[in-house]
Amino acid sequence: MDFAVIMAGGTGKRLWPLSRRKRPKQVLKLLDGQTLLRRCFDRLSPIFDNRNIIVLTNAGYADIVRENLPEIPIGNVIAEPAVRDTAGAIGLAAAILTKFDANATMTVVTADQLIEPDDAFQSVVKDSLAFLKANPEALITYGIKPTYPATQLGYIKLGTARDVPGCDGQVYSVEAFKEKPARDTAQEYFNSGQYCWNSGMFVWRAKTILEKICKNLPEAVEPLKKIKSAWDGPKQQETLKEWFLKMPKISIDYAVMEKADDVYAIRLDCKWLDMGSFAALADIISSDVDNNIVVAEKSELLDSKNNIIVTEDKGHLIAMIGLDNIVVAHSPDATLVCHADQTNRLKELLELIESHGGKKFL
Repeated sequence: MDFAVIMAGGTGKRLWPLSRRKRPKQVLKLLDGQTLLRRCFDRLSPIFDNRNIIVLTNAGYADIVRENLPEIPIGNVIAEPAVRDTAGAIGLAAAILTKFDANATMTVVTADQLIEPDDAFQSVVKDSLAFLKANPEALITYGIKPTYPATQLGYIKLGTARDVPGCDGQVYSVEAFKEKPARDTAQEYFNSGQYCWNSGMFVWRAKTILEKICKNLPEAVEPLKKIKSAWDGPKQQETLKEWFLKMPKISIDYAVMEKADDVYAIRLDCKWLDMGSFAALADIISSDVDNNIVVAEKSELLDSKNNIIVTEDKGHLIAMIGLDNIVVAHSPDATLVCHADQTNRLKELLELIESHGGKKFL
């Protein structure tokens, strides 16, 4: 069977105070009252049965994820007891799926990406599943067609393209994965036309990726074996808590993709955004005549320009006079006010808040 796995464990510290340890960015209602998680689910549901959509999230987020996606079975929300990066999360999902279906396929997506239009995404998912059916050992990733020479994203170098029966688009061999480049290198990548942004989305058979993880991460073998054996039994949660903590903390790119053969890419030409900061709102929200980005039911801005104003509180008015290039993010118990070019210091600010006894605000 074909399964979709949504990775929804990111905390989104760069969107504080809206995102918190118990309220991640993927459940913020910033998109016309919808969450990123809901948008992600809605993209997948025309292709996958709701019973075959699984969400991996942190233990502290499980209840709010279930509230956001009541359509899927409660047991399909898998609460990770610790953060173990993408190799651990994907290994966990693969171990569970192979217990019930040795030929299960996994389409792995992340909950904090904005992708438009939906049909462009759905087309490449269908292509990847068709390609995988004919090439069961393949590891497939989606490459985003770049729109500018980004320095904050990883890249995929595309090799030979080929037309594949049953696929609308072409499938490329992957020559290399490249880390976030310097500005000049990013420009070279962009100009060459050979590179795509690394989307962090994948398609493969659960059995194949489980074998790759165990081969490259020997320390993952016993934890995944124990978890798989106990899953759907009386000691499921007890075993998960004990053994998942022993999984190595490493990304699937480092652990598997950069070392593997039979790696392919399908190019996804669409509007794509990793919703990781307040500045990213400028790419999805139309600005006013003074270039202010406003996500608020009520606001009054006087002689103010180039600002970002965000609140989910429909009854709260944000008023501003004579400010330029400022971020104001309001939540019921905390408000951030900072210059837009200082948002990269949010981690430093959160550490300061915690050191001063403000853990309840994190």
